[in-house]
Amino acid sequence: MRSILSGWVAAALALVAGPPWPLRAQMDMQHPMEMHAGPLGIPETRMGSGTSWLPDASPMHAAHIALGDWTLMVHGKVFFQYDWQGGSRGSNQLGIVNWAMAVASRPLGGGQLQLRGMVSAEPGTIGSRGYPLLVQSGESYQGAPLHDRQHPHDLFMELAALYERPVARDLGISLYLAPVGEPAAGPVAFPHRPSAADDPLAPIAHHWQDGTHITFGVVTAGAFTRSAKLEASWFNGREPDEIRTNFDYTGRRLDSYSARLTVNPGPRWSVSAWYAYLRSPEGLNPDESLHRIGASALTTQPVGTKGTWSSGLIYGANDQIGSGRLVSSVVLESTFDLDGTNAWFGRAEYVRKSAAELVIPAVPPTTEYDLGALALGYQRTVGAVAGLAVGVGVRGSLNFVPSSLEAAYGSRTPGGVAIYLQLRPAGARAGGMKTSHD
Repeated sequence: MRSILSGWVAAALALVAGPPWPLRAQMDMQHPMEMHAGPLGIPETRMGSGTSWLPDASPMHAAHIALGDWTLMVHGKVFFQYDWQGGSRGSNQLGIVNWAMAVASRPLGGGQLQLRGMVSAEPGTIGSRGYPLLVQSGESYQGAPLHDRQHPHDLFMELAALYERPVARDLGISLYLAPVGEPAAGPVAFPHRPSAADDPLAPIAHHWQDGTHITFGVVTAGAFTRSAKLEASWFNGREPDEIRTNFDYTGRRLDSYSARLTVNPGPRWSVSAWYAYLRSPEGLNPDESLHRIGASALTTQPVGTKGTWSSGLIYGANDQIGSGRLVSSVVLESTFDLDGTNAWFGRAEYVRKSAAELVIPAVPPTTEYDLGALALGYQRTVGAVAGLAVGVGVRGSLNFVPSSLEAAYGSRTPGGVAIYLQLRPAGARAGGMKTSHD
């Protein structure tokens, strides 16, 4: 197991760092942003997770390689972290949160083809139970719901093909086929949001908002202009199981659907709204299905000559069919990168969760609780090694639970601290700016 784990960690780091061979020389050249513009002139920096859109001005930390007609973009992140969560349900862990992604694109048939691969070594680096995170819930481990921990990402996070083609002067169509991917449901997933770029931990509202970002079986069709996109998906509604290294197709089919509208009114904003029907998302409760709705507003603003301020406001809600209850969540998060070296980040959350989700055995499972979380952190980039920027950071958090949960958590305000070292490709590009192939 250790040899397999070491191999995946090495592979992930190598993928993020970029190739050691002579083609790397091409990545030190300066080219205009239009070199990587897609159909209708939409810049590459707009690409979020799956088929979602970011603001055009979003910073992009990535390496680019020209291979004939193909352009290869490689990006990702690695957080070596010590995570301590206090209170009666808290614990601590040394672990590595990570993901690496490669996107190969080329012109084809009057449009653009993208082939995407995204992997994570988290099944080995943080384990099947995930990392400690107070009042978090979602998915399962050894036949029981996971609670107060964040599940790991699957080894295969995305294997997909996206084809986009203009059909008129200001109209294009797209088709996304993904054995593993993300349907048109939810905001840009948290690992890809600039507003959460330096926060190593997931939102506690993850399964109310972007919990479908790893889905085994997705078909998405869309139509888009330069500033708006309407898309619909047909997908497998079941969440990944606790075996994080396989493909979760057994006994499942494309049984769920969604639609999402996204509008980018200018280079600094992206606004989305969505609806999804998820059939039997939880393996422990196969008879339960739900509707999910939500909306998000993402923005990136320039700060001085090198900095950016990226923020996100996200609303997401689940309506379990037959319950008659719409259970809501709100996330407000922001990363204030002063100069490319010093960055402050924060996240404030509200979510309503049930006793069943939190595994509170002494009350009826449908009992609901209003929960809050506040996190603040700071990261400083201290240098670069082998094409990777190295940052050190600290994150402090405070959770807010009602008095009825004080006995379970040992406090109404249990807290946590994480310290970490982050690796990611050096350099950044922002929409409308000069692009640096780092």
